[in-house]
Amino acid sequence: MKLARVTRNRPPADPPAEGLLSPVPSADRFSFIDLLIEATSDLGTRPGRLLMTLAGTILGIGALVATLGFAQTTAGQLAKQFDAFAATQVIASPATAQNSDGNSVATASLPWDAVERMERLAGIEQAALITEVKLREGTVTAVPVNDPSAPLTSPPRVFAASPGLIDTLEGTVLHGRLFDAGHDQRHDRVAVLGNRLADRLGITRVDSQPSIFIDGLPYAVVGVFGDVQQRSELLESVVISTGAARSDFGLGAPGEVQARIVVGAGPQVADQAALSLSPDEPERIDVAAPQGRSQLAGNVQADVNLIFVVLSVVVLLAGGVGIANVTMLSVMERTGEIGLRRAIGATRRQIAAQFVAESVIIGLLGGILGAAAGVFAVIGISLSQQWTPVLNPLVACGGALLGALVGLVAGGFPARKATRIEPVVALRGA
Repeated sequence: MKLARVTRNRPPADPPAEGLLSPVPSADRFSFIDLLIEATSDLGTRPGRLLMTLAGTILGIGALVATLGFAQTTAGQLAKQFDAFAATQVIASPATAQNSDGNSVATASLPWDAVERMERLAGIEQAALITEVKLREGTVTAVPVNDPSAPLTSPPRVFAASPGLIDTLEGTVLHGRLFDAGHDQRHDRVAVLGNRLADRLGITRVDSQPSIFIDGLPYAVVGVFGDVQQRSELLESVVISTGAARSDFGLGAPGEVQARIVVGAGPQVADQAALSLSPDEPERIDVAAPQGRSQLAGNVQADVNLIFVVLSVVVLLAGGVGIANVTMLSVMERTGEIGLRRAIGATRRQIAAQFVAESVIIGLLGGILGAAAGVFAVIGISLSQQWTPVLNPLVACGGALLGALVGLVAGGFPARKATRIEPVVALRGA
């Protein structure tokens, strides 16, 4: 006889209460939002201290942005001054070689139509011939009679030029006028003087048709010029036409071609000028042309940038030290709070992250305000001086980020100090 198996109907177990037994991920216990809330909650409790802390960062970042902006602005002004003249002048001359006596002699000659050839090139605005005239007697006087009792002085230099030389050099006519193409073609004995030589010879006006005597030959002074920066020796010299120099002094060939070009056309003109002046042997023509921007302007900009960056970095370091000091003071004042947080489960990493976040926020806020102050300083001073403000936008954005980086570095040591505080010791001393 088989016994029937007796089964007991057990009631089903109650399902676990929802949310009580499911594990909570560690990352959800202290989120990034909680970190920001904890890091910013203490900032507004001491507004005076916050302003003093921000002052150092604002001054540091503001000084950095402003000095870089002023460096770029002043460099732009210097470059404009240099490029306005130095970067627009080209000189073409025959190549030279040394003879057996050690003297330099020209290995080629420029054509008399060099001005027309140069002005056909793209980028050249105006050109003129200029050649120093070798006098037989070497006398240039304002009186026809030589006074043997007068003290000996060195005679001024005499240059022969084609019409348009002073305009090519961007000089100015102080008195009278310049000789023109008609004077040159007729070989008229007319001359213009540099203002320094005119003062030395006592010629202050040309309406009375004064004359000078070059190797005893009378030349009527028709004008006085000045402000030829590229050829300052002309200010103490006599300039006559090439036609008169060929007729009276046997000038055989032009010495140089002076040309004014547009800014930035130097490399192109340097390649084309020699070929235009001497198609068969362009290597026998030397061309002095600016290579893009003025090298001197670039050197000045580099020096200004270096000085300003060094000064601003020093100020920025002072701002970083200020953030570190205030953060360290905050750690000392909140020792009890740190101990309590550690006692209820906060990890060392969370404590460190809180103080680092505070320092980064302070640095970022100071960086933004400092960058804004630096930008406004550059714009305001540039407008007051009638300059063109030059400031790379990346400098302003980088200034704000640099403030956050300074705060990150400055908060590293105080945060490490906070993580070493033991909960028992902190609560006992609270």
